[in-house]
Amino acid sequence: MRIDTAVKGRITQVCVKMSSPEKPSMKERILETADRLFYLQGIRAVGVDTIAAEIGISKRTLYNHFPSKDELISAYLSRRFHKAPVSDKPPAQQILGTFDSLERRFASRDFRGCPFVNAVAELGPDDRAVKKIAVAFKESRRVWFRDLLKQLDVADADALATQLTLLVDGSISQDLVRDDPSMARAAKEAARVLLRNAGVRVDNHTPSSPRKRGPIRRAGAV
Repeated sequence: MRIDTAVKGRITQVCVKMSSPEKPSMKERILETADRLFYLQGIRAVGVDTIAAEIGISKRTLYNHFPSKDELISAYLSRRFHKAPVSDKPPAQQILGTFDSLERRFASRDFRGCPFVNAVAELGPDDRAVKKIAVAFKESRRVWFRDLLKQLDVADADALATQLTLLVDGSISQDLVRDDPSMARAAKEAARVLLRNAGVRVDNHTPSSPRKRGPIRRAGAV
């Protein structure tokens, strides 16, 4: 890239070398591809042959980075394990906002439910590595609710946090069965009732317009 600069009335051309974005490593490419295929098509349905072919590499190359499919599955789930975002919004607003986020996620055409629940359902409870990650993720979300409820001085924050996580998982299941993103709004109203019964003051809710399935978007876990 050349930039013209003025020096004492003269125009001087200066060459500036623009750095190109770094290409993802082979390990990152493998994990990104596995993430997409495992989530959209299922862990059991996708073999390492399919992943390698999708990238255009040999199985040997894949195994150099992930010695087994089990290790690749664990890496996939760990990649999906995101901490709840930090926010300055009031606790009650953050809690109810969870269901707004769910509704937006439900409306995307690539939504296939919770990857952690899906993994346990596919591989069974005897797969201890997968179950351990799944339990840790679900517990992290429950603790997030609990900590927000403690800020609201809820008497039994632990129990209410469990109830809220059940509403989250229930709305996900209902959306998958009914193909209806408004299930998140129904769960939000149920959460609002639970909060009020616990003595939390919540603002009046203005229903949002129904959402329809939108374009495919890559997202994290729910």
